[in-house]
Amino acid sequence: MFSIFEPHTDLIKRGTVKSPVEFGHKVFLAESGQGLITDYRVVDGNPGDAVHVPRSLSQHQALFGRAPTLYAADRGFSTPATGEALTKAGVGTECVPQRGGHKTAERTAYERTRAFKHGQRFRAGIEGRISVLLRGRGRRRCLLAGRERFEVFVGAAVLANNLLRIAVLLRPRRARPARAG
Repeated sequence: MFSIFEPHTDLIKRGTVKSPVEFGHKVFLAESGQGLITDYRVVDGNPGDAVHVPRSLSQHQALFGRAPTLYAADRGFSTPATGEALTKAGVGTECVPQRGGHKTAERTAYERTRAFKHGQRFRAGIEGRISVLLRGRGRRRCLLAGRERFEVFVGAAVLANNLLRIAVLLRPRRARPARAG
């Protein structure tokens, strides 16, 4: 137990020099190309990121009826099992950088392709979505007590994000003024 007041708090080892350990909960998020959060969950403990891949693929399949055309994630998701799961699911473009170890020439060349770099830029956008959830949707600190209420708190932030994204997507686009010259 890490907190007397919040016994459900987990110890999260981040592995960074600035903040090697944090207290709270890991939250897994999956985002569509339109900026909608299609899958989220509050994770128990501090498991590795790669364990979320099979479930996120099946969630995507259930929602959209097909495998994702692009699956982008950070190095924490990189394992041989992740690559196999993405291939088996029929993912079009896998954009998970290899972590540690020696990269083969083939892998190095793949990570330098335009498609891979495009996928990593998309993944960087997900970091922005997390920042918006933390600051703009009120997820910085949960004042409610208990794990169940924390999960509702996260769900409300995801709902708020998705409603605002849908409003932006439904708004008619204005025509751009023609450039002079």
